[in-house]
Amino acid sequence: MSQIVWIARHANRLDFVNPDWFLTAERRYDPPLSEDGFVQAKQLARRLKQEKITHIFASPFLRTVQTANAVAEVLDLPIKLETGLSEWLNPAWMTEEPEKLSTPALSALFPRIDTSYTPQIAAKYPETHEQVRARSAQTARCLASEYFPHDILLVAHGASVLGSAMGLVGDIAKTEVKASLCSVVKVVRREPEWLLELKGDTTHLTQVEEVIRFA
Repeated sequence: MSQIVWIARHANRLDFVNPDWFLTAERRYDPPLSEDGFVQAKQLARRLKQEKITHIFASPFLRTVQTANAVAEVLDLPIKLETGLSEWLNPAWMTEEPEKLSTPALSALFPRIDTSYTPQIAAKYPETHEQVRARSAQTARCLASEYFPHDILLVAHGASVLGSAMGLVGDIAKTEVKASLCSVVKVVRREPEWLLELKGDTTHLTQVEEVIRFA
């Protein structure tokens, strides 16, 4: 039996478009999507509309939930919030643990969130590069195994997209995958191995970033 794990990075974020937003934001490490980011998220949803995805998992940061919600609306699926897919909790980027909206607050904004779902893997601040890779790799393996043989979608961040892909296909993902904004990675399980079929595809987007940013 085969299985497909789709891994998408969130769409463009407001602080990438307007860096001054960070200076006065209530939750400065949890920016929403930018205006063009919402367009990208809808383009991602159209790209995945014909796929046989049955479960959507998203990092609990606002930008990933907003991206996942666009896809969930088109596929008519719930969203499971998975902390194992979280942003890299890098102390060089964040002076303290990032404040995010609570699950009840998010579910009030996004009724598709499945509040009965229990996250599989924790993300703890502060975190090294090796730790975020290991954490997201473990998350991808855990979700793929638990939901096998169903096709699943993981909506994550630059570092956790790479880590998730590495967790399935190994170190080849480190050099092959390009985790640009709103890109798609496709990993296919054909026993006994995983095959990397899409390495960060952006052909569904009308706007693609020229330089990949991870923070």
